[in-house]
Amino acid sequence: MLRSHTHVMTFKIKFGDYGMVLVLLALVLLFSVLTVKKVTPSDKRSAGTVAERIMEEIPVDKAVVVYGKDKTDFETFARTLARRLETKGRANVHLAIGAPRNLRVKLNELRDEGGQLGAIATAGPAGMEVIKAVPEKYPMFREFAVLTPQPRRKSTFFTLDNFKNVTQRVVVIAIVAIGMTMVIITAGIDLSVGSLVGLSAMVGAWFIKERVIAAGGDPAAAGNFAVYSGFAVAILCAGLIGLFSGALVAYCKVAPFIVTLGVMMIARGMAEQANGGFTVSDTQLPPGFRELNHGTLIGIPNTVALLILFYLAAHIFMSKTKYGRYIYAVGGNMEAARLSGVPVAGIILLVYTVCGLLAGLGGCLEASRVNAATTVMGTGLELEVIAAVVVGGTSLFGGSGRVFGTLIGAFIIGVMRSGMNQLNFKDPVQDMVLGAIIIIAVLLDRARQIGFWERLFKPRSPRAAA
Repeated sequence: MLRSHTHVMTFKIKFGDYGMVLVLLALVLLFSVLTVKKVTPSDKRSAGTVAERIMEEIPVDKAVVVYGKDKTDFETFARTLARRLETKGRANVHLAIGAPRNLRVKLNELRDEGGQLGAIATAGPAGMEVIKAVPEKYPMFREFAVLTPQPRRKSTFFTLDNFKNVTQRVVVIAIVAIGMTMVIITAGIDLSVGSLVGLSAMVGAWFIKERVIAAGGDPAAAGNFAVYSGFAVAILCAGLIGLFSGALVAYCKVAPFIVTLGVMMIARGMAEQANGGFTVSDTQLPPGFRELNHGTLIGIPNTVALLILFYLAAHIFMSKTKYGRYIYAVGGNMEAARLSGVPVAGIILLVYTVCGLLAGLGGCLEASRVNAATTVMGTGLELEVIAAVVVGGTSLFGGSGRVFGTLIGAFIIGVMRSGMNQLNFKDPVQDMVLGAIIIIAVLLDRARQIGFWERLFKPRSPRAAA
């Protein structure tokens, strides 16, 4: 009986440690299966296959028009195909890259030259309307082939590009969620982080734009110092507002929900007033503005490097320092912590300030990602951040939680958003799902608090069974 009980406890401990990772992997598998569909491939192998068909099926005296939509994988396909045909010695190949009208321009040129059209080779849906209209618009081209790669069944979710996009989206949520984790462990909440992200984005971009104007108005002439100083001002601004929220909670004893709700509205109003309510566009910003999000550090993307750095630092701080233990103590029992000599007010100030600073950094990253700043940045972000923290195992009742759990929670939210987007779920439906996740996570945590799971899975003694 003792051995069996030990095995049950071991399973529960391991599931508690790795359960969220299993949930994340299950979601990746689920969306990978649900998004399997027939797609037109655009890789080098497909280009080679189409090139072979052209060499075998299309007479050499007829022209081949190769079309690809610009700034897509289909452009790469078209250029690769044209190079393959050139390598094979195929003449009379016309490459059209861009919008469908570029394909029409190539057809017009071929018609004006008196050439004969043998085939149009393309991949993807762009240009199909032009191709379908060829017999009507170009009667001299009635006999031609349309060559496309053979469709394959493929998951549109399980791709490297999609995982990169998920990571880009998750970075801001995950970094802001570090501060939110500390706040929630103290049994608090910070609803203002989304507005602080928007405010810091606008303040940083506005400050940098003003430095550009002061330097003569040429963004390219502004140095990196203007960019770094703008980001620093934005992060400091958000940190000071976080400090203000913490002071109201710590010294005025106002409920965190009420304080941060008010600060959320104030910060959003300030963001809308920054730069006169107008967007700071990429034409007003130096080239270095986008490097924070798109640059690399020793070959590692800056966003990934920041994510790793901050999570390692947060883990060490929460698990290896006395201030990390103080944060757990304040959330576990504030009065007992105060009687034990823990500086409760100072700890509350610390966690709200850190949360504000990280929200400021998140705003700078978001603005750098799109190379602009708008007044609506960060709208609704607080819900995703809170969801990431709660799904990651941090108790809304305070006193328990882990930073790395929050990271997994952030990726779970990011994967779900990406999967629902690819399944064409509308934004209201996604919000409903996200809200349901928060409620379920809180109910599960509450069940843990009252010992429901222990009573449910506790082995019955022989006497009780009799």
